Amino acid sequence: MTAIDDSTVRDPDALRADMVRALRDQDAITSEPVAAAFAAVPRHRFAPEAPLSLAYDLHRTVPVKKDEHGLVLSVMSAAHLQAVMLEQAGIEPGMKVLEVGSGGVNAAYLQELVGPGGEVTTVDIDRDIIDRARLCLDEAGYTQVKTVVADGESGVPDGAPYDRIIVTAAAWDIPPSWISGLAEKGRLVVPLAVCGTTRSIAFDRGGDGLISRSYGLAHFVPMQGEGAAEERKAMLRDGVVVRTDDARVPLNAQALNHALDTPRLERWSGAAYDLPDELDLYLTLNLSSVARLHADQEVIERGLVEASARLGVPALVSEDSIAYRTRRENEETGGYESGVIAHGPQAEALADEYASLLRRWAHDHRRRGAATFRYLPGPAPSPLPQNAVLRRHGIVTATWH
Repeated sequence: MTAIDDSTVRDPDALRADMVRALRDQDAITSEPVAAAFAAVPRHRFAPEAPLSLAYDLHRTVPVKKDEHGLVLSVMSAAHLQAVMLEQAGIEPGMKVLEVGSGGVNAAYLQELVGPGGEVTTVDIDRDIIDRARLCLDEAGYTQVKTVVADGESGVPDGAPYDRIIVTAAAWDIPPSWISGLAEKGRLVVPLAVCGTTRSIAFDRGGDGLISRSYGLAHFVPMQGEGAAEERKAMLRDGVVVRTDDARVPLNAQALNHALDTPRLERWSGAAYDLPDELDLYLTLNLSSVARLHADQEVIERGLVEASARLGVPALVSEDSIAYRTRRENEETGGYESGVIAHGPQAEALADEYASLLRRWAHDHRRRGAATFRYLPGPAPSPLPQNAVLRRHGIVTATWH
């Protein structure tokens, strides 16, 4: 169950109980404290403009604020994702918790989890969002939560150190304030955006930096302010876009667009296609020059680009060529086989590299949770390791086991 029709059920208490049962069934809630928090907080009170069915939907967000162009700046995150992140955090009674990116309801869950002996501070760069959160928290009885207007990049040093820091916007980097603001045995849970894909990662301290203990697929509105992403975008033609946040990747829109008009090279890997989110993560962090290819439905229907690009697909790019993942039915590989579509003068070389990674993943890493992320703050080593992604304040690395 992912949604409840409030045309037949209008009692928010019944909707909330159904939501908790469904979150348990989907393993988003795996502990009694998180179940109790979700059962206690009147979620609909934090989305008064939304229908009850939307407020209690497991997988849909509730828009809170948009800009003048209609771009969503803030949402009430989906219940499923909030539950997963709270389970990742492992919050205990009496803890001190900082939430970066406010909305209200998640802070209420946090207050339930830390109990009367704990402290919750929620910070947001947008005063409108904080004022709304403050009003909703007070009306729902969570007056103990502290609300702060500030750029989340700077954290809230006055309350540090925190046992847990929970970030509820897609972060391009991990600023020094979050690391210095963690207690010695603290944990940071952050939706980290790397090369166009985002994972909610639970980081503990490890050596001079941070090391992951779990991760999962996540979608969030991007961080604003000093922590905003440094992303480049190349519009190849109407309906086809390539994006990257890696400064080393060439994005020659004219040459890549010309490549799409050249004959396509198909290269089939002989490897099983499965667990697309894990596969995409592996490709994103192991391709030598990676971007993300997006194509709209009209372009896909014309056959110019494969359907894998509709929601974005890892692309290997050079100055004048591009390769990306596709699939086809193949019972010999368990249902589907992964393959590569490549265009341009370097199509053969790009397809070879891409197909090799598809086979390696299927043979060695075809399971969930096979990656370990590390964040190393400070100046980047030179040369930058192949598996490292450069950020403003440090580097992100990922290894597969």
